[in-house]
Amino acid sequence: MWQFLVEVIIRTSDLALVAVALSSVYGLVRFPNVALVQYATAGAVATLLLTAIGIPLPVAIAAAALLTGGLAVVLNAFVFNRLLRRGSAMAMIGSLAVSMMFLSAFMLAIGTRQQRLDLPIEPPLDILGGMVTRIQLWTTGSSLLLLALFAMLLFWTDIGRQVRATSNNEMLARATGIDTDRVKLLVVFLSGVLAALGGIALGVRGEVGMQIGADLLLPVFAAAVLGGLGNPMGALAGAALIAVAETFVTNVNFGPLFGADLLFLPIGYVTAASFAILVLALLLRPHGLFVREANRV
Repeated sequence: MWQFLVEVIIRTSDLALVAVALSSVYGLVRFPNVALVQYATAGAVATLLLTAIGIPLPVAIAAAALLTGGLAVVLNAFVFNRLLRRGSAMAMIGSLAVSMMFLSAFMLAIGTRQQRLDLPIEPPLDILGGMVTRIQLWTTGSSLLLLALFAMLLFWTDIGRQVRATSNNEMLARATGIDTDRVKLLVVFLSGVLAALGGIALGVRGEVGMQIGADLLLPVFAAAVLGGLGNPMGALAGAALIAVAETFVTNVNFGPLFGADLLFLPIGYVTAASFAILVLALLLRPHGLFVREANRV
């Protein structure tokens, strides 16, 4: 049971940063930016390339996250804002096209094969009966710390109140003197940084490849929809629920149900679990399980 909980926490940290970034941006721009999951890949790929030329890993991670945040701002200013003038559907289709362009760029940068960062391989630690590596402890702890800092920014600072006010009613927020363009710029930048750090954490723990974003797309959107699009903390709760479902599907022995000693589902069924939860959420609670935080400004 403890091992199950450990894996749920690790998987939640895999999804939460990107899901929170997606939901935060949606709260302001009102369209599901499919390309945002590719920011996770961009962060991991940039870290790989920077370390390959001799830059220390911590510096490479910081630089990759900031560069990805800057890229998110540029794309939002010159692509998505212009497409939004023609409607949210057009912007979403444009984000799909941008996502495909990202994949082509990643293929040129690192090829189609998975690559690993130059990190030592260490045996896992036994913590209360659960097996976890030092790298998993560091990346998961860092992700949870970043989420806590983002929540503090959102709820305990003046800029956070401005973000929530803009998300709730942009015209009213502008009438009260809030610079909504500056607020959007900040949130878009932070979304790129958070998504990049989420992808970097995956790359540090495993491998860096062009499929990081594609693998995140369905579970991240499921988490954001489940938590209520536009509700960042709801997205965090949604990520935890998706992590529980995915871990359950791949870790529970279904053998006794079918008269066998052992029967575990392949890892590919993780995607099926995310898809099933997404469909159920859209059918039963299309606005998500949680009230949007912006309604309580």
